[in-house]
Amino acid sequence: MIKTLYIRFVLMFIGAVLIGLISSFFITISTLALLQEEIVKSTSASMEAKGRQIVRIYEEYGLEGAGSHLDRLESVNNYEIKLFNKQGLVQTFGPERNKFVVEPASEDIVRVLNGVEYRSANRDKISIIGLPVRIGQEQYALLLQPSQLLEEKVLRWIVLFSLGVVLLVGSLCSIAAARYLVKPLRVMQEATRRIAKGDFDIEFGWKTRHDELGELARSFSDMTRSIKRMEQMRQDFVSNVSHEIQTPLTSISGFSKALRRGTLPEEERGRYLDIIQAESERLSRLSEDLLKLASLESEHHPFEPRTYDLDEQIRTVVVACEPQWSAKSISFELDLPRAKIRADEDGLRQVWINLLGNAIKFTAEGGDIAVSIRHQTDRIEVIVADNGIGISREDQEHMFDRFFKADRSHNKRISGSGLGLAIVKRIVTLHEGTIEVDSEPGAARQ
Repeated sequence: MIKTLYIRFVLMFIGAVLIGLISSFFITISTLALLQEEIVKSTSASMEAKGRQIVRIYEEYGLEGAGSHLDRLESVNNYEIKLFNKQGLVQTFGPERNKFVVEPASEDIVRVLNGVEYRSANRDKISIIGLPVRIGQEQYALLLQPSQLLEEKVLRWIVLFSLGVVLLVGSLCSIAAARYLVKPLRVMQEATRRIAKGDFDIEFGWKTRHDELGELARSFSDMTRSIKRMEQMRQDFVSNVSHEIQTPLTSISGFSKALRRGTLPEEERGRYLDIIQAESERLSRLSEDLLKLASLESEHHPFEPRTYDLDEQIRTVVVACEPQWSAKSISFELDLPRAKIRADEDGLRQVWINLLGNAIKFTAEGGDIAVSIRHQTDRIEVIVADNGIGISREDQEHMFDRFFKADRSHNKRISGSGLGLAIVKRIVTLHEGTIEVDSEPGAARQ
């Protein structure tokens, strides 16, 4: 149990509280020592005020009447009170009668009897105050000292009470906080086990919270959706690659067996050989795309930027693709002002080949494709637009993912490996650029 996060959190918090209590105790003791002088001064002032009140009682009620009035004063029990005349001690009041912690010298009493006030106080000793009192025609000396320093007593109890409250509240808070923090973590721990078993439909009830646990829950949910999407992509990849590989292999195998019979007419043999060659080229292109993407995603892919004419490069790619767009009677509209760019020339050539290839592939016969260059303040924009079949909003979110194909029919006439746009995205990213798509079914833009 001690290895669980819950127990560790509780023990660490209680340990921190105890260390804080011990530190607070020594700090308090040191503070009291530093404030001792101020405490003595404060006590002396309080004593003087009380002493003058007692003097008035004596002067008003005399020796006989003052006693009953003093006994009714609750605060008198906090002081030792002694009344002297020339012959000696006359009266005492207080919880420790006839016992002064510090006895004043007799000459000090004589001075008070002569009308001079007396004060004895320093930072280490209990204060004594002497006040002259005239009762009738006789002069007396009233001496007071506290039975104990009240301020120090109250302060001590306040400190002890505060430390006890800190310990109690801190312990309760540690237990509550531990349960509050650990419970969501246990739920997430169970969620990881479900993910490991292939269950990605996980939701947390505290995702709307604005603290760290809420952020963690939202990040965890985002991660789960990403893993689910990656798993779906993996399954789609297996399906797509299996189809892309199996179909040409089946064709190659079937037509090879037919050629071995040796009874086919020459024209038929030529057609079979053309099919075998075309299917072999499909396999070669698929393997090349896979190797190309793997190379682009590696840390050692060669990246050799140089300055060249971007507009001339695009024109060259358009001319190179002429057999494809001429076969579909597609017309090209070029708006290519001169544009110098520093980039990896081979990489960007691959970008234009893939983008134009997609545009040609999904544009109907007799359609239009427009390619333009726009100079912006901090970048150059290349826009490839066509009037092809368009792309749905849902597919636009994934069209640059590896192995994703918007056309899921596996139509051999227009279907590809699903790697072309992933390669485009990777090359553009290596150039610190961006690529976006703006399209609706029936009005594609990319």
